[in-house]
Amino acid sequence: MSSPPSAQALLAAYQTIPGRFDELSGGGQQPASHWRPLIQQLQRTPVETLNQRANSVAAAIAADGVTYNIYDDPQGVSRPWEVDLLPLIISAREWQGLAAAIAQRATLLDRVLADLYGPQQLLEEGLLPPALVYGQPGFQWPCHGVVPPGQRFLHFYAVDLARSHDGNWWVIADRTQAPSGAGYALQNRQVISRAFPAAYHNLPAHNLVDFFRGLQDHLSSEAPSGTEDPLCVLLTPGRYNETYFEHVFLARFLGFPLVEGQDLTVRDDAVYLKTLQGLQRVHVIFRRLDDSFCDPLELRADSVLGVPGLLAAVRAGKVLVANALGSGLLESAALFGFLPGIAERLLGEKLAMPSVATWWCGEAPALAYVLKHLDDLVIKPANAGIVMEPVFGYQLQGAKRTALIEQIKAQPHAYVAQEWVRLSQAPIWRADHDAPLTSRSIGLRVFAAATDKGYAVMPGALTRVAARDGMEVISMQRGGFSKDTWVQAHRPGRMASLAKPQLTVKDLLNAQRDTPSRVGENLFWMGRHTERAEVTARTLRAAFSRIATNDEESEDALIGLRNAAYRLGVLHPPADDEPEQALQPSLLAAVTDATQPGSLAFTLRALALNAEHLRDRLSVDNWHLLNRLEAPLGRAPDTPDRAIEVLNQVMLDCISLAGFAMDDITRDADWCFLMVGRRLERLVNLCGLITVPLSAPPRHREHMLEWLLEVTNSSITYRTRYRRSPELLPVLHLLVVDRSNPHAVAFQIEQLQQELPEIARAAGQLLPPDISLPVQRLQRLDLRAFEGSGNEKACEQLSSDLAEIIQVAYGISDEIQRNCFSHTASTQYHWNPA
Repeated sequence: MSSPPSAQALLAAYQTIPGRFDELSGGGQQPASHWRPLIQQLQRTPVETLNQRANSVAAAIAADGVTYNIYDDPQGVSRPWEVDLLPLIISAREWQGLAAAIAQRATLLDRVLADLYGPQQLLEEGLLPPALVYGQPGFQWPCHGVVPPGQRFLHFYAVDLARSHDGNWWVIADRTQAPSGAGYALQNRQVISRAFPAAYHNLPAHNLVDFFRGLQDHLSSEAPSGTEDPLCVLLTPGRYNETYFEHVFLARFLGFPLVEGQDLTVRDDAVYLKTLQGLQRVHVIFRRLDDSFCDPLELRADSVLGVPGLLAAVRAGKVLVANALGSGLLESAALFGFLPGIAERLLGEKLAMPSVATWWCGEAPALAYVLKHLDDLVIKPANAGIVMEPVFGYQLQGAKRTALIEQIKAQPHAYVAQEWVRLSQAPIWRADHDAPLTSRSIGLRVFAAATDKGYAVMPGALTRVAARDGMEVISMQRGGFSKDTWVQAHRPGRMASLAKPQLTVKDLLNAQRDTPSRVGENLFWMGRHTERAEVTARTLRAAFSRIATNDEESEDALIGLRNAAYRLGVLHPPADDEPEQALQPSLLAAVTDATQPGSLAFTLRALALNAEHLRDRLSVDNWHLLNRLEAPLGRAPDTPDRAIEVLNQVMLDCISLAGFAMDDITRDADWCFLMVGRRLERLVNLCGLITVPLSAPPRHREHMLEWLLEVTNSSITYRTRYRRSPELLPVLHLLVVDRSNPHAVAFQIEQLQQELPEIARAAGQLLPPDISLPVQRLQRLDLRAFEGSGNEKACEQLSSDLAEIIQVAYGISDEIQRNCFSHTASTQYHWNPA
């Protein structure tokens, strides 16, 4: 068998594509000088090692839960983010010119926004056609006349660049509304710089942290906070947005609370964050939400993602929204052809970086040119309100070509045409391929942030890579992937951090004041769902382990386990006129059928949803565990033995989560909500499970005690303590009144007596929910009534008491939900069981 080619041989065989600029060679025959540190390391590294590094990068991305949500993707909504092993490298000299041109363009677009939402002199002077502004949905009429705090409209800007065959860069698109990608670029840097540490430091490459610190400082300095410490939040549409991971990542990196629209409220034209401690004033909203969704009162009435009254707060100057509402107007490619003249007018200088040649078909001469030169152009929508994929004119023939021409003629203002830029190519590494080194088309997304001295450009970028060879459109929604982008520096960068240089006592006192109520709510339900998943898995495992046995004891046990599954909601009892379903198929479905409420898969999905809302609050190790929680259910088990294997893995993960809760989370208000959720869920489940044998006929009861101990995780304690087969009296003592058993009813009640006051204090309540009734029920329990036979009345009474405790637990849960998370009730409450 022949040995695989060396990396040096692969580099020698690397092919450029005629008519395309090659980033590696810089248009020459040999690799450009700024690629030399990486090339030298590649030449010294075996192909097998490079493949291992590529696979390690993919594994690290998956373990960190880095995703990009692709709608209607067969792989699922949350698709793992893909980053190539090889970075794109840009020389210091070339970057200097790029950065200056991008800073100029950001300055220009900021002034254009100020004019169009202000005096509108550009329209009066004929530098922009009114139809191009008023005729597109990006212009938000309610925002006209609104001057944002600091009079800055564009705080964060991104621009998509493409390099043509002659080596020149061209602007393909402006991102002025809520630019995405900077967080992914930072994540790429963290992963790829570890794959090639020597090359990274020998280049050397600029670090990215200083750029984000500048953004952080700018937003804080522009905040209309007066004498208050500014509170900046990052507003996300939620977990279904395609870049939700980035929202979480940036919020954690910048130190901003991650909030959704429901977390914020407007009172007296000021924005407040609903926290566990009450309402807290918000001064800056760094938004990742499109303009029209931000305020259902004045912008888009059907939006459930925004904050009612937000625009009024901006109008009153009491909150800074970055970027300013209405800034999506400038994302229309139809503006490109007018920007050179506008730059001369507003800046008094020529536009340093040209846009790709663009014709807005709303002008008669432009329309005539487009129809005549269709084969050389790419047709795109004039604004984001039109859903349409780019169309390459040369690809259209016959009826399709005629249809497009008729559409353009019918609504010329809705279309733009752009020159077809043959995208540059860069090397990529495909692990485990026969020819792993090849090339793909790439485009660059570069970011700029406002500072008190103008705009600073991030010395790096998100390089986007075409999904396939010969693909002309680069789109992450079409399966594209990414590269890290190294910008050559003159000297090695210093280690940097976004952490505040020095904390004060005031910082320590304010550290716990900004926990959103939604965070507390999801922690509460995360506790409940974790406990629910564990007891569900234990119940199903106990049933599967007995299902193949035909003796009387196992049959009685299965009757009890079926009833326990009914009480837990894992199985659903048939209607009066329906026959009872076969047990084994029902149990198998209860493991993996995510559409069945109460199933293990359904509960784990709910737990995953809670966790996704808490990503900025969870440690990396905790998230790694949560990220793999549903993995054992990927292949539905078809036998009891296989089901038991799956359930064992799920239980181990649930036990690990319990360990994280006890040892990995600081015991603050967040921890209290998590633990109270677990306690209430365990209390309800324990009471429900214990009532099953209590309600069973005496001749079946003794055969139900073994599985009861097993499901409540108390078998070892019972055997160690009593050294005999399960009997009703000692089982009830262990599971009901034994305060040393963490799986006993009395233990849950005792812990709730300690933790509920902590929740009340965290939420600023005067009194905690009343748990005295369960205490009274336990105090009156006399276990002597269960000695010997003839204890039916005592069983009936205890079953009734446990049912009352369940109702109290549900009542406490409802009160916590109503008084701690909704901010609609009085801040003083006292739960009353009557």
